[in-house]
Amino acid sequence: MLEVLRKLAKKKAHPPICSAVIVAAGSARRMEGIDKVLAPLGELPVLVHTIYSFQDCPRFDEIVVVTREDLLVEVSRICKDFQLDKVSKVVVGGRERTDSVLAGLREVRPDADLIAIHDGARPLAPQQVLEEVVERAAETGAAAPAIPVTDTVKRAREGLIEETVDRSELWTVQTPQVFEAGLIRAAVEKAAVDGESLTDECGAVERLGMKVSLTTGSKENIKITTPFDLILGEAILEARVRGEL
Repeated sequence: MLEVLRKLAKKKAHPPICSAVIVAAGSARRMEGIDKVLAPLGELPVLVHTIYSFQDCPRFDEIVVVTREDLLVEVSRICKDFQLDKVSKVVVGGRERTDSVLAGLREVRPDADLIAIHDGARPLAPQQVLEEVVERAAETGAAAPAIPVTDTVKRAREGLIEETVDRSELWTVQTPQVFEAGLIRAAVEKAAVDGESLTDECGAVERLGMKVSLTTGSKENIKITTPFDLILGEAILEARVRGEL
């Protein structure tokens, strides 16, 4: 922890070099045969929207895309066709998310100060969310956007409610999750060695005893996991065009 803070103090003299690892190597089991990262959203594939968010954000200097082996050629072609010139590499991921993130981390430029991990199926992250989470990570070493849980949450067993959970301390965490480069590399490496199957990178950092700061997330920052999410994404895009969001 102290070493991370020392590094951050040294880096305050210049804007941090920030790389993004976009993880698009999932199997899309809940998409009814549709490949979610290549599915059309408006006039563009989901993954193109996702990459454009980072392409357009001045905070990011580099993008590494991690995808499945069968999509490697197609994703590489898309990056070229849409002139996504911040994409430095497109690499093959693994069976588990941890393996895919590790594959991306190994390809990030060695002088990166901060590394963001983002879901390839989150195509609509607002620029304000990206700016804020990078700024907070530069200050604290680890940050992630989140929104408070508003639904009533029940804990149940075998279809029967056991208790109502206090939602005042519950948050839905989104991506990009941004970390000091050495910290996230060490955390994910250890998770992989330990055989931990993680759903996000905050979990890897938390295992090392590091606290993660939360920043303001957005309801627009949806993750495409079902066909219904594509409908919701279209509505968000149309609302943006009308200037309602």
